[in-house]
Amino acid sequence: MIIGHDAASYCMSEYDLLKKVIVCEPQYMEIREVINETQKQFKDENIDRKLAMQQHEQFIERLKELDVKVYKLPALEAFPEQVFTRDIGFTIGKTVFVAEMANHLRQGEDHVLKSWLIEEHLPFFDLTTEYIEGGDVLIDRKSIYIGISSRTHEKSIRQLQSLLPHFEIIAMPFQEKFLHLDCVFNILSPTEALIFPEAFEHKEIDMLRSRFDLIEVNDEEQFTLGANVLSIGRKKVFSLPSNKMVNHQLRMRGYELIEVDISEIIKSGGSFRCCTMPLVRE
Repeated sequence: MIIGHDAASYCMSEYDLLKKVIVCEPQYMEIREVINETQKQFKDENIDRKLAMQQHEQFIERLKELDVKVYKLPALEAFPEQVFTRDIGFTIGKTVFVAEMANHLRQGEDHVLKSWLIEEHLPFFDLTTEYIEGGDVLIDRKSIYIGISSRTHEKSIRQLQSLLPHFEIIAMPFQEKFLHLDCVFNILSPTEALIFPEAFEHKEIDMLRSRFDLIEVNDEEQFTLGANVLSIGRKKVFSLPSNKMVNHQLRMRGYELIEVDISEIIKSGGSFRCCTMPLVRE
């Protein structure tokens, strides 16, 4: 179902200049039920909401300082994972696709997004055939990489291919324990990408290596979501200060690192990319 008619969104990559983005404050963030591997490590201490809110606000302020227009969805107590707006939708070309959430704890977050899009008179396509989440969708011009995971099913990938016949859709199987594709693979530029190799079979690594200079994330920094950086264009990248090896490798390649501490938020299994849903990149 397509809503609206005047395109007000545009994304064709993970690395073009970020102009508009959707976020949601972690006002009700908590590990109510363990739904990913990272949460298993922090379920007893759980989330310090006050600290998570402070860290998120620092992140948002840095985005604004860098001339990114930030839109905030209303936070609802029913959705403890709502800070991770990346998963509820994604923009390809001029279309916002609203995702179909797989885990029952997150089902309904997409309705908040749809309500906001309708209020803002922004067009969208509601994906309802099968489960698909934005953390599994990465865009590189006419190529779209989609992770096959417990959150994104192959049927939804086929649906997206039928909706986008002029795009190359590349299905990317990986070890499901890593939740989403963007936890183990992330595109930084037309020629460079971050990868945690242990998540993939040789076939996928060889294919990616033929397309990108792959920057490897080690096991320790995969746990702190070293691949889940946010590129905002012009080789500027948000990254955790603690991921020193990733940050060093990026600096060596000429990237400008914007280091913000969101260590409380990553306890629930997502970092900078997970916390943002781009609407417009130029």
